[in-house]
Amino acid sequence: MTDKSGTMLYLNGVSVSFDGFKALNSLSIIVHPNEMLAISAPMDAGKTTMMDIITGKTRPDDGEVLFDGRTDLTKLDEATIANLGIGRKFQKPTVFESHTVWDNLLLALKKPRSVFAALTYVAANDDVARIDQILDTIRLSARKGELASGLSHGQKQWLEIGMLLAQDPKLLLVDEPVAGMTDSETVETAKLLKDIAQTRSVVVVEHDMSFVRALDTRVTCLAEGTVLAEGSLDQVSANPVVIERYLGR
Repeated sequence: MTDKSGTMLYLNGVSVSFDGFKALNSLSIIVHPNEMLAISAPMDAGKTTMMDIITGKTRPDDGEVLFDGRTDLTKLDEATIANLGIGRKFQKPTVFESHTVWDNLLLALKKPRSVFAALTYVAANDDVARIDQILDTIRLSARKGELASGLSHGQKQWLEIGMLLAQDPKLLLVDEPVAGMTDSETVETAKLLKDIAQTRSVVVVEHDMSFVRALDTRVTCLAEGTVLAEGSLDQVSANPVVIERYLGR
């Protein structure tokens, strides 16, 4: 891995150990602009550590971590990295339940405002248009005036993705987005993420192989903190090393 130009995320030889346990072992991954990468990983494969390193929560012992082909993320704190345009969606949705769907998105907009100003802020026309566009993307236009507490689990996941989109990230990290979703929500989430990947880079970590297939994108399989295989889902599923490590045969 040498060509860093034209990459949105560039990890090369990234290693980190905790108390002698090697959570990442010379991990190398590239994500290009407007590309979706699906990462399939069993438990303890290093996926959380990888996201912690990308977002500045953890520092690697070795390796390069570059954003947008040039910015060294290992030298920056979490807030600076978030402001650069990296959004992270955790497994459990965290939305403001007592606020409407619309107000959740309004509060999330990337605006240099104090808490008081945010609470008294009246949306300008361009903000209204932006929120309407996000509502359309996350399939919640018809629910915009309802309290977030009334949404289904899957819809709360979509709202949180919308709140990240309101920050206008260049790179979105999404951790197991369809856990606990209905089948129809799972199908819609795949479409939603594919829509988002038209205009920004998306990394999705997911165990659900039917969901990964619906994403129809490049897949990287991790195990013990390193890349086992990469390619289409059919290619990695047929890889003997993946079969042995994942399926135990």
